[in-house]
Amino acid sequence: MTALEFTNQVQKLSFSLKPIAMHLTRDLDDAKDLVQETLLKALSNKDKFKAGTNLKAWLYTIMRNSFINNYNKVTKRSSNLDSDDYFLYINDDQSFIAHNGAVSNFVLNDINHAIAYLHEDFREPFMMYFTGYKYLEIADKLQIPIGTVKNRIHIARKELKQLLHVYNPVA
Repeated sequence: MTALEFTNQVQKLSFSLKPIAMHLTRDLDDAKDLVQETLLKALSNKDKFKAGTNLKAWLYTIMRNSFINNYNKVTKRSSNLDSDDYFLYINDDQSFIAHNGAVSNFVLNDINHAIAYLHEDFREPFMMYFTGYKYLEIADKLQIPIGTVKNRIHIARKELKQLLHVYNPVA
C-alpha cells in the first residue's frame, strides 16, 4: 500500500472516529483533539500498519490508547499539589484548631473497648492486619486459609463500624 492510498483510507475512516471519541471524552472539543491526535499518530506511524489487516480497528486502538494516556496524565497532574499555598497552613505557628487531648483519649478508649469486644477469631487477624501484617502472613501464622483471613477482617471492620457508629459523621 502506497503512502497516498494509506492517507486516503485514513481520511475516509476519520469520520467514523468522531462518535467514538465523543463517547470517550464526553466533550466536543476534547473529542476533536483526540481524533486529530489519532490521525497524526496514524500517519506518522504508517510503516507500523500491516497491509491486509483492519485499518479501522488499528485507528480505534490508537485512539483508545491515546485517550488512556491523556487520562492518566490529567489524573496524575490533578492529584499532585500544584501550589505551595496549601503548605502555608501546615507549618503555620498560629493554629486555628484547638486540640483537646481529653476527646482523643475518649475516642481511643472507645476504640480499644470495641476491639476488645470482638470475638477472638475476628480480633486476632484484625489486629495483625492493623499492625502491618499482609493477608498471606496472617494466614500462615494462624494456619487458616487466606479467604478466611479476609472474611474475618471484613467482619471485624463491619462490627467495629457498628460498635463505633457514634463517630460516623453521616449517622
